[in-house]
Amino acid sequence: MSLDDEQALAELARHLDIRFQPTDDPEYPLKVLLNQEDVSLAIRTDQAGTDASRVAPMPAVREAIRDLQRSFKRPPGLVADGRDMGTVVFTDAAVKIYLTASVQARAERRYKQLKHKEIGVSLHDLFQSIQERDERDMNREVAPLKPAGDAIIIDSTDLTIDAVFNRVLEAVTEKLD
Repeated sequence: MSLDDEQALAELARHLDIRFQPTDDPEYPLKVLLNQEDVSLAIRTDQAGTDASRVAPMPAVREAIRDLQRSFKRPPGLVADGRDMGTVVFTDAAVKIYLTASVQARAERRYKQLKHKEIGVSLHDLFQSIQERDERDMNREVAPLKPAGDAIIIDSTDLTIDAVFNRVLEAVTEKLD
């Protein structure tokens, strides 16, 4: 992308109207509204992740959204998910969890999740996409993907979702007590 594209995307980012609305759905407890349109499912697609990874290295775009991201931090607290939340956006967070897993495990989990929702997908394509995104994000010049120095690292490759939840809860409880 050109510098003009980067500046245009940054200008667009400066004027985003993003809101979160609670729901009664345990799978999606928050509805994400962008300019009053529900984008809750669209932002969770593999394509959205790939697109985010391609825009993430652009300093002007990152700067444009940083204040917006930080504006979501209010009492009683915030759980933020993203590849640079602990190293760039919320560097002062009381607790930082760096959740990781092998590419194979993440691809298999995503595959099962999408199949459950009856979305056609290839395990091989998911594996390739995740691997390429990791490579791109770990090696970018601006805010490369890495754990914060004070992050608690949890490798979930061989853990159940309940085991991961319990480890995160234990880490948060220990850190905040």
